[in-house]
Amino acid sequence: MSNNGALRIERVRELGGREATLLEQDCIRVMVDDIGGMVPELTNIQEKNRVNAHWLPWFRSSSGKPFGAVEEQFWKANLLYNIAGNFPCAPNFGGDNDVDGIALPPHGWTANLAWRFCGKDSDNEAAWAVSTMESPEAKIPLSFKKIDAVVSGHAVHYTSLAVSNRGTSDIEICAAWHNTVGAPFLQQGCVISGAADRWSVVPRGGEFDTTTRLVLGAEFASLEAAPLALGGTENISLVPGPIGYTDMVCGAIPASASLGWSALVNPFLKMAYVCFFTGAAAAAEDDVILRFNDLWMQYGGRLYTPWASREGGTDFTYCLGTENSAAGLPFGLQYAREKKQLMGAPTTFRIPAGKTRVLRYGTLFVPYEGGALDSGIRAAQAGSGSLALSGKSGGAQFAADPSFRILKKIEAQEE
Repeated sequence: MSNNGALRIERVRELGGREATLLEQDCIRVMVDDIGGMVPELTNIQEKNRVNAHWLPWFRSSSGKPFGAVEEQFWKANLLYNIAGNFPCAPNFGGDNDVDGIALPPHGWTANLAWRFCGKDSDNEAAWAVSTMESPEAKIPLSFKKIDAVVSGHAVHYTSLAVSNRGTSDIEICAAWHNTVGAPFLQQGCVISGAADRWSVVPRGGEFDTTTRLVLGAEFASLEAAPLALGGTENISLVPGPIGYTDMVCGAIPASASLGWSALVNPFLKMAYVCFFTGAAAAAEDDVILRFNDLWMQYGGRLYTPWASREGGTDFTYCLGTENSAAGLPFGLQYAREKKQLMGAPTTFRIPAGKTRVLRYGTLFVPYEGGALDSGIRAAQAGSGSLALSGKSGGAQFAADPSFRILKKIEAQEE
């Protein structure tokens, strides 16, 4: 175990014997699995307890057995056998689909295969772990390198996902971070916010056709007035209880934004969960820019396994995906390539032959004081060593590195 003052990093085994890396700083603890890069734990201290922001599905396997034909009957996909919390999606975002004659799994190889742990290190500023993965298909010759880091004084999980094209032709792909929060942090009355300035409901033809309460394919201007299938509108920025519906909406982040972000505030626990990443207006040549806020509102409605314990049974699953993507809805890479744009924003990005592109991302989980953020977050701004959040009645500022200076320094050390 590496221990540098308040910074700690250790290799551990978690539920089901999964190999994982545990990173800690003053107040947050992050556990990152090798399988799929799943992050089942992102906790912060509240009095004598730790509150976990991330979703731990009731159906997550604890057997330690590999996914096979028997497991497929209930779980249906390897992804759902291991899914938890936050995880990286590439080169696919959404359901399984065929691309260039290759069958891509849901949310891509990065969310399904085992990452190879390469090592861990720390200095006076940060502690980090490095993992790698190679494409299993020669037709899409990509290499992936992931850095997971915590920084002293920052209640943030920093991640860097470098995607390298080893081929002789450009490769067009999708990518995303699939943040998913759950109880005890998620509860009725939480408030959702995002950087997007226009929104759309997923169109007909996918997994939400029979579970949605919204008008499939409709566009709308604000989360506070989403169109209902039965008429009228609903303020979907307010999280309800397990009401028996599962919906997904996608929001386009303005190209003028220097910082992309999405957030969930729990005004009862006085805690905020904020994802932040480089916006299009601040993009460097090597940056992967996430163009969309994607909200997966899993409040029930899936009357089949593994969401229910049997086909036609009760959906026991309550969670919220505050996902952010460079993709075209949850329909996969082939759809995104054909769609090209959604609400004026590109649905894919290209990695030139022999080049590398990097997605840098931060997930802040922090308590706050007073009531400034209780009604949600209206804006997020990058400061020098801080992230400033504005609410309806004031704001709050937290130690963070939205320019990813520290992460870039680690990347240079690990080249």
